[in-house]
Amino acid sequence: MRFPTFEQAEELKQLWTDRFVRVKPGFPEYTRFAGKVGRVVTVNYGGRALIDFADGAWYDIPAADTHLEVVPDEAANGKYDATANSAQKLPARQG
Repeated sequence: MRFPTFEQAEELKQLWTDRFVRVKPGFPEYTRFAGKVGRVVTVNYGGRALIDFADGAWYDIPAADTHLEVVPDEAANGKYDATANSAQKLPARQG
């Protein structure tokens, strides 16, 4: 994947930011995300979406329809727990 121009990167940000997504099957390097729903935090200038899978880390995956599918908000309800993210001020899992 080639680097997008500044304008293309801004368009990708507008398109993907704050959307619930799932990684499409067929990419062995992303099998650990199979069936998981994540939220796109932003898109970097390399054209990769920074995705929070509510496990305490963000992962960069190409921001393209070939790699990601949008999950409707209703379908993501219950599959994504924003409070499980370690970036919270007081994460619940730290007791």
